Amino acid sequence: MADHILIGAGDGPCTLLLSRANRHGLVAGATGTGKTVTLQTLAEGFSRAGVPVFCADIKGDLAGLSQPGRPNPKMEQRAHELGEADFAYEPSPAILWDVFGQQGHPLRATVAEMGPLLLARMLELNETQEGVLTIAFKLADDEGLLLLDFKDLRAILTHVAERASELGATYGNVSKATIGTIQRRLLMLEQAGGEQFFGEPALSLADLMLLTPDGRGAINVLAADKLVASPRLYATFLLWLLSELFEDLPEVGDLPKPKLVFFFDEAHLLFRDAPKALVEKVETVVRLIRSKGVGIYFVTQNPLDLPPTVLGQLGNRVQHALRAFTPAEQKAVRAAAETFRPNPKLRVEDAITHLGVGEALVSTLQADGTPSPVERARILPPRGRIGAITPEERAAALRASPLSGRYDEAIDRESAYERLQGRATAAPATGPWRSGPAPTRDSNPWGGATSLPPLPAPPPARSGRIPQIPQGGGQGGGQGGGMGGILGDILTGRGGKREGAAETMAKSAARSIGSSVGRQISQAVLRGVLGSILKR
Repeated sequence: MADHILIGAGDGPCTLLLSRANRHGLVAGATGTGKTVTLQTLAEGFSRAGVPVFCADIKGDLAGLSQPGRPNPKMEQRAHELGEADFAYEPSPAILWDVFGQQGHPLRATVAEMGPLLLARMLELNETQEGVLTIAFKLADDEGLLLLDFKDLRAILTHVAERASELGATYGNVSKATIGTIQRRLLMLEQAGGEQFFGEPALSLADLMLLTPDGRGAINVLAADKLVASPRLYATFLLWLLSELFEDLPEVGDLPKPKLVFFFDEAHLLFRDAPKALVEKVETVVRLIRSKGVGIYFVTQNPLDLPPTVLGQLGNRVQHALRAFTPAEQKAVRAAAETFRPNPKLRVEDAITHLGVGEALVSTLQADGTPSPVERARILPPRGRIGAITPEERAAALRASPLSGRYDEAIDRESAYERLQGRATAAPATGPWRSGPAPTRDSNPWGGATSLPPLPAPPPARSGRIPQIPQGGGQGGGQGGGMGGILGDILTGRGGKREGAAETMAKSAARSIGSSVGRQISQAVLRGVLGSILKR
């Protein structure tokens, strides 16, 4: 199997080494210059190399990857001229997803997995409101209440409002007016369809990393044409997915090829109006998730849409044409040109504004880790369809999906809502935020392997969340804890491992008889930690 992906060709072939693909990348260019086709070509190349892919379908045309391309003599000639001798139209093993469950398998997370920090960003809460939401999560934690879906979140907020005066002495002041504001924001999110994202069965990361029996990686296509209409929801959802990968995947060091490649389309939405603390956390994830075997590729119109600290982490770059009609656009062209390693045969600043559709400036990391000199290249056409698929083709793809039936029906098990309404059974919780058996994941339904080792049963200390994934092959070793686990917890607003109900009661008793000095020290530490997390 080849150790590289052919992107296109100029004076020579432009390739992306699989061993350097986890150094992340950027696909940029003005509207209509060919970014989506480049994304398709890269996704197909990764899939044929046995690397699973996740990408968001903003315009509805990436689903064309699931269908063979339509015969086109010009495309065939172009592929042969660029060095793809075995070019043939073929579909990719695509799995269609949709947060709203309309154009793909429902993609869900539990409220507990989202955590108070990302949920507060999704609801556009201020610092005070975010603090109250954090108190609600902490109370659910302490009382072993299961937070799964929207009604659980509403129930715990109502519970906090009813006990506001009582909770003030332990958790801090809680205003009923603030609770009311959060509930109104929840109503707005519900009206936008966001409540469908919360619930079970929650996404198992292993289902994003399936391989076909012939070794091709699955291409997970998220229908985002409706989701992107709520930019904050779209950006927060993808950030949550990145943080889950960051937290749960083991350290593997440098592998011959990535475990997963993640394409973040309309990447500027992630950083729009984002507080500095959140941008710093995203930078941390981008810098460290490489060692988890994950490559992140940002797709946006202008490289300056990304913060410099993030842009500096992107080693592989495909730059389509930029327009330079205004002083601001001319500045952007100069900035983009300066990020490439110079090529004495090419004046980059002029070339960027004169690239045709399907042309791009390409620079990728070489085997020694240095960027290749920038090359003006024609991009290889994809083998799948360029354009949207019909509703009938989408329905057929869903019926043939290896995950058909796994996520389609929602599960509503006993949770905070039922317990607070007095309709719960007497069964004790197995851990804070979780109780009862959680849905489990079977082996690869395609019949092939996954890019991960088999998943063990979830230990009680993980509260029934996505099970800890054992160490895979490659260098670097280590489990998914350590610094990666800590940073993942901060990103999602979760603490470390969760104890069971009996252990919680024992610790509560110990705290109640603790000394005054011990309590003061604990409170000081807690205020410092929460302050660093909640600070904007």
